[in-house]
Amino acid sequence: MTETPGYRPLYRQVYDILVNRVVQGAWRPGESLPSEQSLAKELGVSQGTVRKVLDALTAEKLLERRQGKGTYIAEHTQERALFRFFKISRPGGARLKPERTSEAVKVRAARAAERAKLDLDRDARVVEITRTRLIDGQPALHESIVVPAHIVPGIEKRAAMPNTLYSLYQTDYGINIVATHEEVHAELASAADQRILSVAVGSPILVIDRLALSLQERKVEWRVSRVRSDGLVYAVTLT
Repeated sequence: MTETPGYRPLYRQVYDILVNRVVQGAWRPGESLPSEQSLAKELGVSQGTVRKVLDALTAEKLLERRQGKGTYIAEHTQERALFRFFKISRPGGARLKPERTSEAVKVRAARAAERAKLDLDRDARVVEITRTRLIDGQPALHESIVVPAHIVPGIEKRAAMPNTLYSLYQTDYGINIVATHEEVHAELASAADQRILSVAVGSPILVIDRLALSLQERKVEWRVSRVRSDGLVYAVTLT
């Protein structure tokens, strides 16, 4: 049966239909979508409505326009994901590229705070990834990452994780991270921070609490990063 808009506002219906198709893997990362004219004809709506939806999904970084070529599913390549989601830089805005170093991965029962944060059932299991990342060869941040195990089956069996996990979620599991909610605050370094990040106990560090969301605001990942603050800042450009 052909999927067509129902009785809700046409824009919202077309938006939901296209998002659902992406979620279901109708188009793979980097694959082109049918033309606006073809989509409009298939869905029984105006080309202007389709264009409005595609523009919105492009603004949300799910799609990308390529001049003279068409509209494509955006790819979370390593470089692109780092540029979009990694906000640690030098004072003055010099962008930095972290290197992955030690990591540990395990599957375990979800804790109460994790169940609340990720909207999980009481008996849910999670994949926990802990890793340290280097900048200029020095330990700069330590990450504790929790992902619901049922959405990334077998991820713990990988020999090593990529530097940017969001590209792995997309290519291997069809999960597109489209937004993050972050809270940043300062804490005093603990003995564990001293051991992992080579900072003095009691010195200031940044703590970044991030919840990563996929399409339709599905909660995919909870990440807490502890970042040394000497020579590093959290930089955001607002436009």
